[in-house]
Amino acid sequence: MANFLIIILFPLLVFIIYVLIVLHISRNQKSIIPKQWPFLGTIPTTLVNAHRLHDYTSDVLACSGGTFVFIGSLLSRKNKLCTTNPLDIHHVLSKNFTNYPRGQKFRTVFDILGDGFSNTDGDLWEFHHKTILFLFNSPCFQTLLEDTIWNKVEVGLVPVLDSFSKQGVEMDLQEVFQRFAFDTICKLLFDYDPRSMSLEFPYVSCEKALSAMDEAILHRYIMPPSFWKLQQLFKIGNEKKLSDAWKTLDQFIYKCLAQKQKELSELFDNELDQEENFKLSTALLREYKDKSGTCGDANKFLRDTLLNLMVAGRDTTSSTLSWFFYLLAKNPIVEDKIRKEIRSQLEIDELDGNLKDLYRINLSKLVYLHGALCETLRLFPPVPFQHKTPLKPDILPSGHRVDDNTIVILSYYGMGRMKSIWGDDCLEFKPERWVSTSGRIKHQPSYKFPAFNAGPRTCLGKHMSFTQMKIVAATIIYRYRVHLVEGHLVLPSESIVLQMKNGLKVRLTKRIEVKMS
Repeated sequence: MANFLIIILFPLLVFIIYVLIVLHISRNQKSIIPKQWPFLGTIPTTLVNAHRLHDYTSDVLACSGGTFVFIGSLLSRKNKLCTTNPLDIHHVLSKNFTNYPRGQKFRTVFDILGDGFSNTDGDLWEFHHKTILFLFNSPCFQTLLEDTIWNKVEVGLVPVLDSFSKQGVEMDLQEVFQRFAFDTICKLLFDYDPRSMSLEFPYVSCEKALSAMDEAILHRYIMPPSFWKLQQLFKIGNEKKLSDAWKTLDQFIYKCLAQKQKELSELFDNELDQEENFKLSTALLREYKDKSGTCGDANKFLRDTLLNLMVAGRDTTSSTLSWFFYLLAKNPIVEDKIRKEIRSQLEIDELDGNLKDLYRINLSKLVYLHGALCETLRLFPPVPFQHKTPLKPDILPSGHRVDDNTIVILSYYGMGRMKSIWGDDCLEFKPERWVSTSGRIKHQPSYKFPAFNAGPRTCLGKHMSFTQMKIVAATIIYRYRVHLVEGHLVLPSESIVLQMKNGLKVRLTKRIEVKMS
């Protein structure tokens, strides 16, 4: 018996010692290009750099001509081809779109999203695409969107910012943007305002669950599937966090959904058709009526759709606004130019902070602000990478061969840091890149600037995002000066959405106070 235990345990002990030695060597490795280890591939170097995964990957790509193959372990037998090559991006997202579906592997990683639009292919995805595009393109929706955002600015954002400004204390601007975006998307989807964006900063479990979900899912990318599935089985670690977040999100969505279905049953059809009564919540229920997805459950299908819209509406805009104001605080000249543009559009000499003046601004004419937001998205895309697996073997324009054992990672974060794409000044924050000599917005091809994805899966909420970001950005620049808290370290978090690890700690000064001083 003792000999049997030795036979079993000795190889395991040797392997554990081997892993520890490899991790130690990888942690002290000076070369940027990761070493390939027997049995473990390049996973050890990836693990020791997991705390700075996006920047680490960008460094590797910059040193390897824009494309690098991370070798998988003996257990996973999956290699990850990471690329920033615009031709490869165009090939995968557009030219050979049908060969790179979301697929079952993607659905397994993002199982919490169910049959939502970001997690499906084929007829189901086409139904989502057609339906959501129809609703978003409605003039009634655009009016509802702007009214909802301006109302939240007036009753939520400005009172909170005024309070912090008056007290002179520091605040986490990232949390403010997350709460603001969460309340806004909930008001649009459910006609319900959770009021997380209020002076008390109440704890709203559903809003926090979205962040926990993002962080947990990223670890599914880093870790071998066998590892996170083991965590899932025993309900420990990040899988325990994801499970708890899942329950919280379901409770919130199903409760709101039941309320809306009750209200809908009490309305007459002619009331639904009146433009002045248009609500996205009731329009969604009507369009998705009797649809049940792959699960055969109409309520579950609606839940999946609503969760996908919540994630898209809350995470992307709050992330971009956070990085935008971080870059603005680092580049006050850009802030002055945006303020000058606002003043010019309002045809006033000084910005006095009166919110009612701002309501009449034409958002489409804020060209320099638009350029500054695009420049933020270039450097800090809210979705920093995409994950694709080919159905059939393929050869990318860069010459790399891929098959169903290759996970293709499209690194959007890395693209913004490639000199070959954006020039030697690629790391600089220059909104002028996006403004033509005639003073109009300069458009870039989506395969060079894929912040809103590209090809058939281009983000349907692009215009919606810019509307919200411009209103919030213009309001804050119009009324306040934003000062970074000295010594506060801003780093990308380990999440599938590019949030800030330590938040964005700032102090605000009202514009009128700056002028008087």
